[in-house]
Amino acid sequence: MRKDKILLVEDDSTLSFIVQDALTREGFDVVCASNGEFGLKLFKEAEPEIIVADVMMPKMDGFEMVRLIRLTAPSVPVLFLTARTALDDVVKGFELGANDYIRKPFQILELVVRIKALLKRNSHGIAEDTNLIIADCSLDFASQRLVIGEETIELTHTEAVIIDELFRHPNEVVEAKTLMYRIWQNDDYNNLNRLHGFIYKLRKYLSKSTSLTLLNVRGIGYKLATWRLQD
Repeated sequence: MRKDKILLVEDDSTLSFIVQDALTREGFDVVCASNGEFGLKLFKEAEPEIIVADVMMPKMDGFEMVRLIRLTAPSVPVLFLTARTALDDVVKGFELGANDYIRKPFQILELVVRIKALLKRNSHGIAEDTNLIIADCSLDFASQRLVIGEETIELTHTEAVIIDELFRHPNEVVEAKTLMYRIWQNDDYNNLNRLHGFIYKLRKYLSKSTSLTLLNVRGIGYKLATWRLQD
């Protein structure tokens, strides 16, 4: 059985070794490059199913490498590893065709979960879209804006991550630990109260919707329920 191949582009040799070893143990075939120029060359030779790339690298950064890759391979999933979390950098990454990004430092389990999710969506032919629409609400994840009816709400990054996860699973229970892993890369119990605080704020935003309700599912997580007013 052919293993999914990952192109890992990371200039930190220690981190690269750790990630390569962990992903190999998870059953992936991992090829590594230490900068964007070599990554671009290796992409053409190895034809990977997914790219995991640092942003800040010598010779050619991750943004430029992905821009060039996207000229010939518009659909291969790309996940950025980055310590740069400014909104402009996040937006630029998505505009260049990134599918997801994870902040350093991160836990390997979180990286594995993100990689598997991207591969699953890609294998099912599901285009990864940063613009999601449900009923009278729309989310532009890249610019971190939530539009409800005629009103535009500027979100924090954490709020955008939570809404993105809920919008991708309408009428399904999203576990609290899933959200905590996406936000903080762990499900530490101490973060649960922080998550509740964000949910409380988002529920107030979504109360302006005529079609969506954010529900608590006691002891498990949350559900974004869709409904329509009866005529």
